[in-house]
Amino acid sequence: MADRLTKIYTRTGDSGTTGLANGTRISKSAPRIETLGNIDELNSALGLLLCEIPKEHNLRPLLERIQHDLFDLGGELAMADPNYVAIADSAITQLEQALDNLNATLPPLKEFILPGGNRPAAQCHVARTLCRRAERSMILMNQNEKTDANTGNKYLNRLSDLLFVAARSLARENGGQEIYWKPAQCQ
Repeated sequence: MADRLTKIYTRTGDSGTTGLANGTRISKSAPRIETLGNIDELNSALGLLLCEIPKEHNLRPLLERIQHDLFDLGGELAMADPNYVAIADSAITQLEQALDNLNATLPPLKEFILPGGNRPAAQCHVARTLCRRAERSMILMNQNEKTDANTGNKYLNRLSDLLFVAARSLARENGGQEIYWKPAQCQ
């Protein structure tokens, strides 16, 4: 494989613009770049979560696959070409299947839960909230630009649901438990 980056700094972004994969330059504050940054932040949070769970954990292969999918989604956005699609509908189906399988192991949710329970569950909740932010920014980007990012919207929507269920599962490991919300009038 050829070297992808031979020089880390280029100075081309010093004026507040950045280059897309198709060669065009846009503002670093553009909705597309905001969305790319939010997806990158989500991917970083998943990397941190992976540091919290053992190598043999059943969620590990799924989370690692998701990291690759998120990188693909970022590449799709960086191409800025509605004909270039990196996230297939099959990736959404895989998330739905994983979500159904994981949710089947949990008791029904009867109360709202608070982020926490243990460190991996809390980190998973952080990733979930970052996923929702990425989803919101992608929707805003789609309102401002002509894109075909519908698959990306669906992917992020399913992923945030999956991360919620994964956090529930992680909170219950090793004798742990979820933290249920207690409304002010009930305390």
